[in-house]
Formats: sequence, structure tokens, C-alpha cells
Amino acid sequence: MLRPKIPTNPTPARHLTPPVLVEPTAVVPSAQVPPPAPVAPAPSRPTVQLTPGTALALVGGGTAVVLVVGAVLVSMLLAVAITGASVAVCALVIRSLVQADAKRR
Repeated sequence: MLRPKIPTNPTPARHLTPPVLVEPTAVVPSAQVPPPAPVAPAPSRPTVQLTPGTALALVGGGTAVVLVVGAVLVSMLLAVAITGASVAVCALVIRSLVQADAKRR
């Protein structure tokens, strides 16, 4: 029925010149620079001092994060439960309306 038209590549109107070859040039090393003096390495890991105050702050922060995440999850679960209950009530009301209408006829 319908056949797509495939475009054809027209032949170029002018002659293409071959690419110009570039010959490598010689690299002349410059004067030698002395290597930099060695630097003392920095400590790989800084030591963390855990004082009772910082431990208490970490425990308090972790507790706060757990409480916030738990509250968000519980509220999402509650929203889903309320939505499901409202859909069920709507289904019962529509069903009773349809049955009442069918009994009148």
C-alpha cells in the first residue's frame, strides 16, 4: 500500500582532495629541572575523639532521625488506609443506589 521513499545520496559535484599528511617533528628536551624536595606526608586519617558530650549528641540526632522517618511512614500508611476506607464506603453507597433503582422498576 504505502511505501516509504528512501532518499538517495546524490553524487558530489566537485572532486574531493585527499587529506594532507602531517609529518611528526622532532622533540628536543630542554634543560633538566631538579625534582622537588620530598614533603612530609600528612596523616592519612585524623583521629576522632569521642567525648561523652559528642556521644550524647550522636544518640540524640539518631533518635530524632528515627522518630521523623517513623512519623512520615506512619502518616503515609494512615493516608492509604483512610483512602481505602473512603473508596469502600463510596462503593457501598453506589451499590445500594443501583439496587434501590433496580427495585423501583
